[in-house]
Amino acid sequence: MKIATVIMIGFAVALGAYCLWKGGWPLFTDGLRAGGRATLPLVPMLVVVFLLAGFAEVLVPRELVARWLSDASGPRGLLIAWVAGVITPGGGPVGLPIAAALIRAGAGVGVIVTYVTSMSLLSFVRLPLEVGIYGPRITAFRVASCVVLPLVAGVIAQVIALLLR
Repeated sequence: MKIATVIMIGFAVALGAYCLWKGGWPLFTDGLRAGGRATLPLVPMLVVVFLLAGFAEVLVPRELVARWLSDASGPRGLLIAWVAGVITPGGGPVGLPIAAALIRAGAGVGVIVTYVTSMSLLSFVRLPLEVGIYGPRITAFRVASCVVLPLVAGVIAQVIALLLR
């Protein structure tokens, strides 16, 4: 996580410097204002999401996570993660902190990869929008072609984790 933060800070500094070089302080301050306008509406949601993840982390017993969501849980853990990813509302802003809390509680690599992949590819919240934009036929093709991918990704992640131990 620290490496990702350093990389993102590097990108922000580079883009800020480019704004200064390209248009001076006016362009730089326009960029700061645009970033602030994009950030402020998200702050309350992110605070709530991280609080939910924190409460979930302390309320869900480690034994329960180890039994149902560790790599030792086998196909059952992957299927639970697949369903949880499908029903997680809000996509990444909600699901990623939950995934982080599950990791800290002892969830397995394959389970986390299955959950995050399922949330990204199969979120039920997105389906009505897709049907409205693409139509039911293309939406059905997309969902049908993606339905097993989270499970495959989870199994591959488990195998890689075993090989790297």
